[in-house]
Amino acid sequence: MQELLEKYDIPAPRYTSYPTVPYWEEETIAESEWTEHVVRVFERDQRLSLYLHLPFCEKLCTYCGCNKHITKNHAVESPYIQAILAEWKMYLDRLPGRPVLSELHLGGGTPTFFHPENLRQLMEAIFETADIAPEHEFSFEAHPSSTTLEHLEVLYELGFRRISIGVQDVDEEILHVINRFQTLEQVRFVTRTAREIGYDSVNFDLIFGLPFQQQAHIVKTMDLVGNLMPDRIAFYSYAHVPWLKNGQRAFDEADLPNAVSKRALYETGKTLLEQLGYHDVGMDHFSLENDALYQSAQTGALHRNFMGYTPVFTPLSIGLGVSAIGDTFSAFAQNLKTLAEYQNAIAEGHLPLLRGHFLTEEDKRIRMHILNLMCRYETNWQPNDKKDLILARLAEPFADGLVEIRPFGVRVTEPGKGYLRNICLAFDARYWDKVPGGRVFSQAV
Repeated sequence: MQELLEKYDIPAPRYTSYPTVPYWEEETIAESEWTEHVVRVFERDQRLSLYLHLPFCEKLCTYCGCNKHITKNHAVESPYIQAILAEWKMYLDRLPGRPVLSELHLGGGTPTFFHPENLRQLMEAIFETADIAPEHEFSFEAHPSSTTLEHLEVLYELGFRRISIGVQDVDEEILHVINRFQTLEQVRFVTRTAREIGYDSVNFDLIFGLPFQQQAHIVKTMDLVGNLMPDRIAFYSYAHVPWLKNGQRAFDEADLPNAVSKRALYETGKTLLEQLGYHDVGMDHFSLENDALYQSAQTGALHRNFMGYTPVFTPLSIGLGVSAIGDTFSAFAQNLKTLAEYQNAIAEGHLPLLRGHFLTEEDKRIRMHILNLMCRYETNWQPNDKKDLILARLAEPFADGLVEIRPFGVRVTEPGKGYLRNICLAFDARYWDKVPGGRVFSQAV
């Protein structure tokens, strides 16, 4: 195992998109070009996924790689909500019809930073302008220390049925190191209250590889999982990218477990989750059999987008708010990253676009391969694939038993699931055409 870890613990993308963001070609993106792609896909299918980025947090969690704005001034809520609604109206003015919401996710930051009534105002304004698909999934991210009974009740009334709780770890020393302040009782309260109210799916976000984290911490965290039995688990590898996220400079790389120790943390967590009845449904994700994520994995309907793994697929995703990303399957566009730039663009009456990418036909083929590997652990060859090049890059993973090479495609083996990013890398033509010269991606293991 140590030999494999040393070989494959290289910087590699997490493949929330393909091409990955560092390889997007449009340093700036024209509003007219982006909306042309949006309208084109909308004319074929009026369903869409809507992501709202709510960036505010009262404290900086030093492990976090998200786009956030740290403040205790809650007067920022209303102006930001008005900016998001103004951005949404810009899309509505361009769409040739009334959108149908299939998926809606509140991410951050800390969505529960916002007062429940402000969230109600935001959601009701959006719902007035759109229909809701019969089969829909509305979800939000919740910080245990800021999520109140009123948050849970208001969002449930608005149609939200899935909650993702940021647990990360339960040990007080680990939480102190990463500057995250929450108690076990708060985690229990949010979980049990959500269930009592009627939420269908509770997710825990957990992280392995945090500074000073050891086997005992993983066992302790999984004891809580066994006690509360959330419906799904996101068991993420800590991505140490201090050159991108200054908050991570609060601790030294020497404080982090090495590759072998980090993988051992994951294997312990995975074993304990499987003993509790959870199934591996995709990279970093586990689910109980009653949950829609497991069921969609069984039927081959599991999908992955910028919001994570989802049982819902729509060809159009629109991102609202600072740094949010939209996706038409032919193009990507990301919003401006700073709060001031975003709000200024809205005030000036134009979409707050920062950068983007228009996919080539090769991009689309590779994207489907990577989605297949990420969601189904296998993919089939397509016409015009550069098969010989891909197979050459897969020679070592094949020799190490991580993949099976078949006449019609590639399948990830059980041991290979832990090296999924490395396997996807073999398909990534843009990476191999221009291998990064500096630090861009986090380690694969």
